[in-house]
Amino acid sequence: MRTVRTEAELREIVREPSQAIWDKDIGRIDAHARTLIAHSPFVLIATSAPDGTCDVSPKGDPAGSVLVLDDHRLAIADRPGNHRVDGFRNVLRNPHVGLLFLIPGMSETLRVNGSATLVSDAPFFDDLTVQGKRPRLALLVEVEELYMHCAKALLRSSLWKPETWPDRKTLPTAGQVFKDHIGFKDVSAEQIDKDLDLDAATNRY
Repeated sequence: MRTVRTEAELREIVREPSQAIWDKDIGRIDAHARTLIAHSPFVLIATSAPDGTCDVSPKGDPAGSVLVLDDHRLAIADRPGNHRVDGFRNVLRNPHVGLLFLIPGMSETLRVNGSATLVSDAPFFDDLTVQGKRPRLALLVEVEELYMHCAKALLRSSLWKPETWPDRKTLPTAGQVFKDHIGFKDVSAEQIDKDLDLDAATNRY
């Protein structure tokens, strides 16, 4: 195995990009970025702890739920989840975050990097209300880098083509996974699935 350990070694394999690739980072939320964010119902948030351990947390809401406050700030509501708050714990110790916005049917993605603050209340919280539920927390992101990412990854994966999707019956259910991973002995996978379905139906917000 040949390990790549330096950027010089990396550049022997992957050539330097053109200047235009560097220049596509505009470092602010312009009109195009506002439109894309407004149409994205799903964003991935990457964080890291001071020791280098990382987390990527998915956030989903109706399109338009991520608020653009101005050209350099956006706000993402927290919704009920598993209470681990791995990403939030990271942000408290290391504010650097990376965001990836996805829009169904669109192969390009929007990449945003910056620093984040965890807030428990602000005037904009009313605008983060969904189904009558006001969030308890939100992530306020100060945008430092912003650029469109090319379509190749999603094109290679055929992510938006239903005909390429696996038959769900060939995959384990969440209940089966949890039962085996956690070691539940007194509850069936079927019951776990029922409980998860009920929680998803009644505790989204």
